[in-house]
Order: sequence, then C-alpha cells, then structure tokens
Amino acid sequence: MTSIARIRFALGSLFLLAAVTVCCAAAPKGPSPDDQYKKLTPDSEEHPGVPKGKLEKFTWNTSRVFPDTTREVTVYVPAQYDAARPAAVFVCQDGVLYKAPTVFDNLIARHEMPVTIGIFIQPGDFPLKPGEKPRKHRANRSKEYDALNDAYARFLLEEILPQVAQRYNLTTDPDGRCIAGSSSGGICAFTVCWQRPNAFHKCFTTVGSFTNIRGGNVYPDLVRNAPKKPIRIFQQDGGNDIVNQFGSWPEANKAMAKALDEKGYDHQFVFGVGVHSGNHGTQIFPDVMRWMWRDYPK
Repeated sequence: MTSIARIRFALGSLFLLAAVTVCCAAAPKGPSPDDQYKKLTPDSEEHPGVPKGKLEKFTWNTSRVFPDTTREVTVYVPAQYDAARPAAVFVCQDGVLYKAPTVFDNLIARHEMPVTIGIFIQPGDFPLKPGEKPRKHRANRSKEYDALNDAYARFLLEEILPQVAQRYNLTTDPDGRCIAGSSSGGICAFTVCWQRPNAFHKCFTTVGSFTNIRGGNVYPDLVRNAPKKPIRIFQQDGGNDIVNQFGSWPEANKAMAKALDEKGYDHQFVFGVGVHSGNHGTQIFPDVMRWMWRDYPK
C-alpha cells in the first residue's frame, strides 16, 4: 500500500468511527417500564385555595446513638396545626420523598388524613475534620437503615422526636405515627415498627431492601415465627427492581408480603413492573395515605 493509500485508508477509518459515534450518541433511549409511573394524580399537585403548610429545617449533629454524624431534618407543619391538639406524626428516611408536603396539604384540607407533622430525615454523614483529605465513604446510611437492631428506633424516640416536640405538640399514640422510606429506607421503616410497635403502628415501604445487605432477608421467617404485632404495612415493589449479589428485590418483597399475609397482618402490597426508583411509590402515595389513616382518629 502506497503512502497516499495508507493516508486515505486512515482518513476513511476516522470518518467511519466519527459517523458511528454520532449515530450511537443520537440513538434514542428506549422506553423504561417505569415511565408509566411518572404521571401523578391531582392529589400530588398544588391547587389554588388549598392551605399550604410550611417547611422548617434544622441540623442534627449531637447524636448519641450515631456519634460524630451530622444530618439535615426537614419538618412539615400543616396550616391547620393547632398547638392545643396533638398532631399525628409521619417520619420519612432520606429527606422529603413522595411529594409528601403537597399531598398532605391536599388530603388534610379534604379531611382525608389527620393533621400531621411530617419529619423528613436525611441519613447521617461523617463530616471532614479540619485538614482531613476528602474520602469516598462518609455516609452512615447503610449502618443506620439496613441493620435489624433497634438503634434507628432509639435515634428517633430519644433524639429526633423529642427535638421536634419542643416546638410542636406530637401525639404519643402509636396509631397516630407512621414511618416510611424507600430502598434501605424502606426496610428501616419496617424495622422501626417491628422493634417498637409500642411507638409506631404504621409503615409504608417502597422498593424495600429486604435482601441480605445486613441480614434483612431473614424477615419473612421472623414474621412467621414471632407473635403478631399491632402494625399496619403497605408495600410497593416492581418486577424490574434490582437483582444483585445481595439478592432479588422483587422476590424478597414477594416473600415478605406472603409472610405478612399468612400471619394475618393489616397489609397491602402493590407489585408493578417498575425499576428501583421512587416513581411508582410517589404515584400511589396519596391513596396509600388514605388507606393508612382510614380509621384515625377513631
């Protein structure tokens, strides 16, 4: 091959590579099974004339249960809050999820759920010390959320709820307390009810990590073998959720739902086709709240 031929061949290869790159970059992304869950109902939208609650934030960095961590806490206070009457409590891991403040505005205004204080808690983080180099693993999320012990329940009952109760009148009635979360935050919500049914009776878990991250795969057997507890559970998951070295999220959630049903728990399970995301849980959240609070107060 002559020098000119080699140059022409090289240029042709470059043009071909560029064309393939542009073609691949421009290729449209295929539809996701999750797309159908992105459309929300009017319950998740703001409407004129609906009293709007306020959001307040504080930082919690003096934890005794999870020492040396810091986190942000967001508190939702509905417009209808009356300090003379204890408000119901909704706790959520990973901060504000499910468009909850807007949903609460709408449902409280229509008397479809009680006047409720929302407490949205980020997982703990270990801040860098002066002069310390940045490091990857600073989050305490898995230790707090995936463990099956009572540490997170104690964190709520001994630290966060008393802190919020300094400003707002919170119910101590376990029927008036709901806890929710997604993924590891979902198994955490169930663990709080499981460990402290005297404090929380209501649990909403979406794409819950009932897998072997920190032993959560044992829950179906625990549910079957333990005395029935006075808790109400709503589960959501999807057939395209995660399958990895820790287990299958769809199969783990189905096993959990079967055990709860066999034991006779007040339980609902919505199993769709979604992936490991908050879309389906957010879409059904208003109906979940109606179901969860349907008989409160009695």
